[in-house]
Amino acid sequence: MDLRAIAMGLTFALMWSSAFTSARIIVADASPLFSLAMRFLISGLIGVMIARAMGQTWRLTPGQWKATVIFGICQNALYLGLNFVAMQWVGASVAAIIASTMPLLVALASLIFFRETIRPLGLMGLIAGVAGVALIMGTRISAGVDLVGIGLCGLGVLALTTATLALRGATSGGNFMMVVGLQMLIGSAVLFPASLLFETIRVEPSVPLALAFAYTTVVPGLMATFIWVVLLNRIGAVRAATFHFLNPVFGVTIASLLLGESLGMLDLIGVGVVTLGILAVQLSRQPSATPTRPVGSFAAAKD
Repeated sequence: MDLRAIAMGLTFALMWSSAFTSARIIVADASPLFSLAMRFLISGLIGVMIARAMGQTWRLTPGQWKATVIFGICQNALYLGLNFVAMQWVGASVAAIIASTMPLLVALASLIFFRETIRPLGLMGLIAGVAGVALIMGTRISAGVDLVGIGLCGLGVLALTTATLALRGATSGGNFMMVVGLQMLIGSAVLFPASLLFETIRVEPSVPLALAFAYTTVVPGLMATFIWVVLLNRIGAVRAATFHFLNPVFGVTIASLLLGESLGMLDLIGVGVVTLGILAVQLSRQPSATPTRPVGSFAAAKD
């Protein structure tokens, strides 16, 4: 993995993790599904215009159309929609921790449904990740956290896991910004009717709402998604997913700094255990290095 890919991965993790805090600010002053639908509409139109200015086309490959539709529905509409609704009742740090379990769920589903072998390090990581989440959720439930909110976050991460498994190898073909923009528009098209059906639309204008909406539209919405798609194409899904191990740390830290969400010692221990578990799972899935040829053989081949 080269330095550019590492920089892209770190930037993506920081941007992605910050979205939980900005979402928490937004839902305090606006109905969640409607505000998210508006965000996707604006982000999608900007993304498509940027793509056209870059000379990209919406004549995508079949794999890209599949990726665009599935991610637009599963990631944008279901995963983020359910998280936005949930954050009316649960903190940004809790939502970030639950969402960060996606790599663990992908590894577990790959083991169960695709019969992928898992190395001992990966198995230990899965066990550690589950234990860390159980520790955090146990302390929160005993403290009276909203179970409906936790359940919605859980359904959201399952939707994202489904999309990730369905799209293995479907990110190549160029036109990355166009793919990102169209994904946003599909998410918006799903969420607008949902907002009319399931919520009373409200918007209470405020400076925090305006700043959070602008930030989440541009940074986690467009920039982070674009970086993620490019990173997937550059180093592959398995290596790229390694950077998700930073999400619980970044997500909890940002929520603590900007929202003042307090964490107990057991929470911090749980975050550490989940982080190490995700890292172990992803490292165990890295391809084995190609054996180096003996020097004598290389010299003989040159001769």
